[in-house]
Amino acid sequence: MESHTLDRIDEQFLRILQRDPRAPFARIGEQLGVSETTATRRYQRLRTLGLRISGQPVPSRIGLTRWLLRLHTQPHAAATIAQALARKPDATWVCIASGGTEIYCALNTRTRHERDILLLEKLPRTTQVTAVSAHCLLHIFTGAASTWYATRCDDSVTPDRIVADPDVVTEPLSLDATDQALLSELAADGRMSVTGLAAATGRSTSTVQRRLDRLCREGAIGFAVDFDHALLGYDLNVHLWLRVAPAHLRVVGKALATHPEAGFAAATTGPSNLMASCLFRSPHDLYRYLDEKLGPLPIDAIETAPVLRDVKRLTAT
Repeated sequence: MESHTLDRIDEQFLRILQRDPRAPFARIGEQLGVSETTATRRYQRLRTLGLRISGQPVPSRIGLTRWLLRLHTQPHAAATIAQALARKPDATWVCIASGGTEIYCALNTRTRHERDILLLEKLPRTTQVTAVSAHCLLHIFTGAASTWYATRCDDSVTPDRIVADPDVVTEPLSLDATDQALLSELAADGRMSVTGLAAATGRSTSTVQRRLDRLCREGAIGFAVDFDHALLGYDLNVHLWLRVAPAHLRVVGKALATHPEAGFAAATTGPSNLMASCLFRSPHDLYRYLDEKLGPLPIDAIETAPVLRDVKRLTAT
C-alpha cells in the first residue's frame, strides 16, 4: 500500500476517532476487527499523513468571543497577510478564498481591548488590506471544535454532532492554572494520556483525571480531528454565507447541523446571518447539495466561496 493511499480500515479508523478522539487503541482495534498493535501502527501511519487530534476550548464556555473575519487584499498580498494572521496564537484557522484576494480568519478574543486592537488599529493600518468585515459568531449549531470531518455523504454511520440547544444559557466556566495547563497540553496532543498530562503539568494523575472529566462534562473542551480531506476524495471546500429571516434562523441552523456535508454552521452578525463550511467531492456534488438539501429550506439568499488554500488549521502554523 502506497504511503498516501487510504484503505477501508483507515477510513473506518478516522470515523471512530471523529466520534471518540481519545478512544483507547484496544477499543479501536476491537471495533476495526484488528489487534491493538495493528490499531496503534495504523494511527502512527495516519499521523505521518497529517492526522492531528487537538483539544480545543469551547469559546462560549470559558468567556471568549469568537469572530470570523473576511479580509479583502490587494493582488498578490493575500498569502503574506494570511501567514501573519496564522502566527497569532488566538487565530484558530486561516484560509484564502475567492480568487486569491479574500482571507477568512477565525479567532477568539477575551476582552473588548483585544478586539479593538485588532479591528480598529492593526488591520486598518495594513495598507494591503482593502476591506475588512468582522462577524461575531452568535451561536454554533455544529462543529464547535472540529475543522475536518470524516463523514461520507452516503455513509450509514453518522458521527456524533455537536449541536447546542439555543434555549439553554449557561455561565462561563471558571478556569484556574491547572485547567489552563491542561488545555495547553491537549491543544498540542489531544490524545495525550492522563499519565503524560500529569507529567507535563506537574499534577497528580487523580487531579488531572478529575479536571479533565470536569472540562468535558461542562462542555469547556472539544476534541478536533484534523486531516487532509483531499486524501479522502473531498477536493472542494466551500464556505456558504446564507441570508435567512430571523424567524427561520434556528430551523435552518439545526437542519445544517444534520447534513454530513456541513462540518461547521453558526449564526453570525452581518448581512448574511448564517455561515457554513462544507466539503464536497466535486462541483456536481455542491450543485446537488444546493438544489436538493438547501433548496427546500427557507433561505433568502446564498453566497458560495470556494476555499483555495488552508493556511492554518486548529493551532498549527
